[in-house]
Amino acid sequence: VERLDRVTRERFLRDIYPRRKPVVLTGLELGTCTTKWTTDYLSQAEGSKEVKIHVSAVPQMDFLSKNFVYRTLPFDVFVRRAAEVKHKEYFLTEDEKYYLRSVGEDVRKDIADIRKQFPTLAEDVHIPEYFEKEQFFSSVFRISSAGLQLWTHYDVMDNFLIQVTGKKRVVLYSPRDAPYLYLSGTKSEVLDVDNPDLEKYPLFVKAKRYQCVLEAGDVLFIPALWFHNVISEEFGVALNVFWKHLPAESYDKTDTYGNKDPMAASRAIQILDRALKTLEELPEEYRDFYARRMVLRIQEKAYRNDYG
Repeated sequence: VERLDRVTRERFLRDIYPRRKPVVLTGLELGTCTTKWTTDYLSQAEGSKEVKIHVSAVPQMDFLSKNFVYRTLPFDVFVRRAAEVKHKEYFLTEDEKYYLRSVGEDVRKDIADIRKQFPTLAEDVHIPEYFEKEQFFSSVFRISSAGLQLWTHYDVMDNFLIQVTGKKRVVLYSPRDAPYLYLSGTKSEVLDVDNPDLEKYPLFVKAKRYQCVLEAGDVLFIPALWFHNVISEEFGVALNVFWKHLPAESYDKTDTYGNKDPMAASRAIQILDRALKTLEELPEEYRDFYARRMVLRIQEKAYRNDYG
């Protein structure tokens, strides 16, 4: 993934954004958070308000098999525990991993917004405003234990992953490679992207891997629909900012996470499911013939032919 230093808003919008490819932006002005956010400062800044966290006995978190539990801890206790490697107090094992993804007050209705959920910390952050104010969707505060790996998934909105402290490795795949990623909804079944089980996932070798390491102060632009798998190489704090790239009415109003497919895409998939159900009325030979014709029609009408 390309790294670019001190990119202005104008240059980003003119040269980088239209390409729809991930890029690491360095040297941006992010506020005092990059120097201030030590474990001591974090735990004292927001005190003992309770946070809901993911706790996992293994480093690779799997959202499909749900190999983690949700627990609640006071924020200051959570920060200290997430920063340790071995725990004196723990829920599952003494080397369990922690992950906080901030959510709104009512998860079903409210988006994550650092200004509302962590107002004191929000004052330390200067978010690069490379999009219009009315496009803003959410700002998600994240804290991860060292060694934690999050499942490969895509989001339907563009976002900046702002690495405030610590170090992350991010592996990305183009939307074009969706056929090789063994999808279940927005998530890939291939958890270990470094040592994939190729007997189970033989097509995965065809997916082109993009990779970058984010140091404290780096900002990764992840365009909508790009798959990403994030490994926290150190305990670290990050902030994701999502914004609406499509007209506002394209998005599902009930989506508070920014990962529900656009309304038109959901409708199209429902219609396709009905079409496939209808094909079941035919004998196998006919079903195969018309299914192949439908695939050709989709390719002809909807595929792009200008991918680099």
